[in-house]
Amino acid sequence: MFHRFRCICAILARIMPSPPHIEKHFTASEAVRDVVIGMSDGLTVPFALAAGLSGAAAANRIVITAGLAELAAGAIAMGLGGYLAARADREHYQTERAREFEETETKPVQEREEVAEVFRGYGMSDGAMQPILDHISADRTRWVDFMMRFELGLAEPDPRRARRSALTIASAYVVGGLIPLLPYMLTATVRVGLVVSTAFTAAALFGFGFVKARVTAMPRLRGGLQTLAVGGLAATAAFLIARLIA
Repeated sequence: MFHRFRCICAILARIMPSPPHIEKHFTASEAVRDVVIGMSDGLTVPFALAAGLSGAAAANRIVITAGLAELAAGAIAMGLGGYLAARADREHYQTERAREFEETETKPVQEREEVAEVFRGYGMSDGAMQPILDHISADRTRWVDFMMRFELGLAEPDPRRARRSALTIASAYVVGGLIPLLPYMLTATVRVGLVVSTAFTAAALFGFGFVKARVTAMPRLRGGLQTLAVGGLAATAAFLIARLIA
């Protein structure tokens, strides 16, 4: 009976279609990178500034004013930096693409050989790759696309990337920077504000590092502790320097 049951199961396994194979890949790496850049600096820099001013025994009003001014300036600077970096990536891609178009026109033999070198790297013989070479080089746009991707390792940037990057980085910087500044707005003294701000920012740094590690498939605890250590080191240095100077 058991043998018959196993046979039936084997037959059903062959007849019934297997479930589709679904691959889960993370595809929002650029957006996550922008959030990481903005949020990590937003949590660290305003907190270090506020801690430094607290170490110099500044009034609550001064800490809040300086923190908000830094927050605005930092968000603009970080956003502009992200915008210019994305524009530079796109301009670099366009320059290299134009050069590849020119070289496929003026040096077709050398460019075909470069395509062949790519396939040799995958273990293909010259005879097996010949039809593929003919097919790729028959269309210059397809040829250049292949060279950009597999020779230079460049993917075409999204034309909206620069503006999106600027807004994402600046917004993340503001959100991150408000966390260490809010306690000073809600407490009466600098000392209390510093204690509450330290607790809030430490929790935010650890949580942000934990989430970032989860998204990027890193060990979560290590990611949280690393981010917390970086922010804490910056704030401690600013606090001690301000205390020594004051």
